Amino acid sequence: MNILVTGATRGIGKAIAQNLEGRIFAVGRNKELLKSYSDYFVCDLADENQLENLGKYIERNNIEVLINNAGEYIYSPIEATEYKELEHIIKVNLEAPLYLISKVVPNMKKNKWGRIVNIGSISGVMGEACAGLYSASKSGLIGGTKALALELAEYGITVNTINPGWVDTEMGNSSANDGDWTKEEVMECIPQKRFVTPEEIAGMVKYLISEEAKGVTGQSINLCAGLSVGF
Repeated sequence: MNILVTGATRGIGKAIAQNLEGRIFAVGRNKELLKSYSDYFVCDLADENQLENLGKYIERNNIEVLINNAGEYIYSPIEATEYKELEHIIKVNLEAPLYLISKVVPNMKKNKWGRIVNIGSISGVMGEACAGLYSASKSGLIGGTKALALELAEYGITVNTINPGWVDTEMGNSSANDGDWTKEEVMECIPQKRFVTPEEIAGMVKYLISEEAKGVTGQSINLCAGLSVGF
């Protein structure tokens, strides 16, 4: 099985790439970190030319499973937001995943089989103050997932989104400390009083790309230690 994972050099993406069985095509910005994989492609998803080259790479390599994991987070009051920040986060978190889906779908349709998993965020489900750009981009990804699941269902292609809450990664920990609360205060708002691990998300991805999950499509799955339920 040929599996392409974006943002595969650290955190959630690295856990996904290391826990799946098959030929892994790793995508990221850091060439040195990507060298641990046999097949890799260096790409900044915000760069149009690099993204188009990645699309050609996908077309050449018979990708059967696409994991859209790469994403960026901005914590800022809306009035302090600059246009370039808006443009950047929408490109990385929403436009790039949809573009990559457009490149894997022809091969998947031909094979009458395919798996697409988008890594969203609980912020795209619930909203997050001072993270409007991030929340909007992830909410858009959820909407795209539902529409594409309908469009592609008859071809044996499933499309789902996993929405992590706070995750025990470098990005998750720095995000917790960048806000108005400490990490300990953030954890008190989580019903299970803990951050989700990258391996838990990798396990959910592993299930969603399996044959056992062929009837699961168009779903927005919250993997958030109970954060979406309330507190």
